[in-house]
Amino acid sequence: MECWKHGKFLKVAILLISLWGFALIAGLSPSVVRAVSMFSFVAIGMQLNRRTSILNTLFASLLILLLINPLYIFQVGFQLSYSAVFAIVVFQPAIMRLINTENKFLRYVWKIASVTLAAQFGVLPLSLFYFHQFPGLFLVSNIFILPFMGLILAIGIILIFLILIGLHPFLLSKIYGWMISVLNDFVAIIASKESFIIKDISFSLMLCLAFFALLISVSFLLKKSNFRNLNFVLFAILAIQLVFIYEKYKKPVNEFVVFHRARNTDIGITNQESFRYYTTNIQQKPSFITDYEIGNNRKVDTTLKLKNIYSYAEKDILIIDSLGVYMLPNFNPKLIILINSPKINLERLVLKLQPEQVIADGSNYKNLVGKWQLTAKNEKIPFHATGEKGAFIIKSVKNTYN
Repeated sequence: MECWKHGKFLKVAILLISLWGFALIAGLSPSVVRAVSMFSFVAIGMQLNRRTSILNTLFASLLILLLINPLYIFQVGFQLSYSAVFAIVVFQPAIMRLINTENKFLRYVWKIASVTLAAQFGVLPLSLFYFHQFPGLFLVSNIFILPFMGLILAIGIILIFLILIGLHPFLLSKIYGWMISVLNDFVAIIASKESFIIKDISFSLMLCLAFFALLISVSFLLKKSNFRNLNFVLFAILAIQLVFIYEKYKKPVNEFVVFHRARNTDIGITNQESFRYYTTNIQQKPSFITDYEIGNNRKVDTTLKLKNIYSYAEKDILIIDSLGVYMLPNFNPKLIILINSPKINLERLVLKLQPEQVIADGSNYKNLVGKWQLTAKNEKIPFHATGEKGAFIIKSVKNTYN
C-alpha cells in the first residue's frame, strides 16, 4: 500500500477508522478511548516521520480527552487506566533489567511479570484510596491470563470478519466460547480466594497524593540519575512519613451523620472517645458503615436501636417516625429528621416548632420527600434529602453529645 502515491495516508486513515470504529463498538469506555487515542497519536507521528515518545503520546491523548470531556478526570477507571500505562512506560524497563536470563521461556514470563508489577505500582495508591484493599494474587493471575488474551482477541476479530462476510464457522465459535468460559472460570477462582485479599486498609487522599509524588520523583531519577532527582525522591519519602505521623496523631473528627439507605435509618455519632451507630435494623451492618470506619480510621464500638431525640453540638434533634408524634412539652428542636414516611402536615409542623432545618432520609417514600421539599421551599426552611444530596453531616470541634 505504501508504494502507491498516497499509500501512507490511506494506510493511516484506514488504521484510524478501524481503531475508532472499535472504540464505538466497545461503547467509548474510558480505557478503550485512552488506548485508541494513544495509538492514534503514534500512527499520526509515524505518518509525519517523527519519532514519538510514548510518554508524550500518553499525555497528548490525556490532554485531548480532557479537552473533549473534562469530567473524565473524576472517573476512577480513567484515573486507573492512565496511572497504569504511565507506570508501565516508566518502571517496566527498569524492573525488566533486574533479572537477565537467556532462557526464552523464563524471559517471556519475567516480561509479563515486570509489566504486571509496574502497572501495580501505578494503580496501588488509587486502589488503596478508592477500594481500601490489595489483591495478593495479582501477579499469579496476570501471568496465566495475559498470554492468552492476544489469542482470544485474534480469534474474536477473525470470527467477526467471517460473520460479516456471511460465513458462520460453528466449530471455531464453539472453541472461542470454550476459551472465554475457561478464562472466566479461572478469574472466578482467583476472585474467590478472599484470604489473599488484604482488606480494610485506611488510606487517605493525602497519602495517595504523597505516594504519587514518590512515583513521579522515582521516574525522574530513572530518567536521569543525579543529586537533584535523588533529593526529590528523599523529599517524597519524607512527605509520606510526615503524612503518616500527622494522621496518627491528629484529633478525630466529631460528627453527627445521617446516612442514606433505602427503607432504613442509620445515624452515626463520632467523638474523640467513641463511634456510636444507631439504626432501625440492628441485625445488619451495611457496607457504607464499614467504608466510613475505614475512611475515618475508627471502628464502631456501640450499635444501638434508633432513638427519637438527640442533642449534638448544642442543637436538639427530633426524629419523627411513622407515628408522626412531634408535640412534646418544653421541647423546641433545631433539627427535624423525617423517617418512615410520617403522615404529617409539614407546613403546620414548621409553624409550630420553627426548626432551623428539615432532613429526610432514605426510609421515606420519594413522592412524600418531593412534597416536603416544596413545602420547605415555600416556608424558606433549608431541606436536605439524603437520596438527592447524600449523607447529612454536622461537624463539631467540641465533644458535645447527649
